[in-house]
Amino acid sequence: MAGTAPRGLAWVLIEHRGGWPVNGFDGLELEPETKARVFSAAQAAQARILLIRRHGRRRHEEGPTRWAVLRHDGSGASRQHWGTWRRDEDLTEIAAALDCPGETGGPPVLLVCAHSQHDPCCAVRGRPVGEALSERWPELVWECSHVGGDRFAANVVVVPDGVYYGGLDAESSVTTVEEHLAGRISAEHLRGYTDLFPPQQAAVAAALERFGPAGRHDYTVAETLRDGDRWRIRLTGSPPRPDRIDVELQARSAPPHQLTCRGAATSSARVYDLTSIRAV
Repeated sequence: MAGTAPRGLAWVLIEHRGGWPVNGFDGLELEPETKARVFSAAQAAQARILLIRRHGRRRHEEGPTRWAVLRHDGSGASRQHWGTWRRDEDLTEIAAALDCPGETGGPPVLLVCAHSQHDPCCAVRGRPVGEALSERWPELVWECSHVGGDRFAANVVVVPDGVYYGGLDAESSVTTVEEHLAGRISAEHLRGYTDLFPPQQAAVAAALERFGPAGRHDYTVAETLRDGDRWRIRLTGSPPRPDRIDVELQARSAPPHQLTCRGAATSSARVYDLTSIRAV
């Protein structure tokens, strides 16, 4: 599972209380010009667009419908810009928000993939997780459309931190998020950090496994070297972790298997096996 978080530093969240199309935002029946403008702005900013909704709440819910632009700059700083929309045209504000920095800080957003139209695994496994997390952190949790990696459902993404977790159930999700919010990220259930490339994500997970939980930015990738399918990655750690850690990985293709509940064809995923890790 380590090394499977999609790359990205920005997210556009659009609350949509009705049914979600199989392709999420792309399938919404919105005013064409508005839709094109949002999509173009998100593409230019390399931002991922996700539909969101509160767990268990339906279309008739009262109150403003929200949208957000969330960013993570890879150094620990995060920015958020929230707005509301009633008409399709209101969503054009997202394009403007993608062009401005936004407010620093703010609480994290916990996204739980529960997109049944994309893959039933996400709903069957995701909704119990959404319920458990919503009971504990009702203002932070949103169900969301497809985030990638259906085979790891239930998936939880912490944004704008850019941390992917997978293989969760109701109990483990609460424990995992509690530890995350306390600055103790562990290797168990960690898919990776979205500001890193897959082998770098796997290297950080190996360091967390060997030396114990750490905060989101307690490890920094200092050097990445590749020789064919072999990777050597040097990490620097903040005290009390080792100053430098060398991680060596062997990349390989896993045996073909069904990667999603809905997918009929088998496919092979890329995995990174740890060959050595040492503090230097």
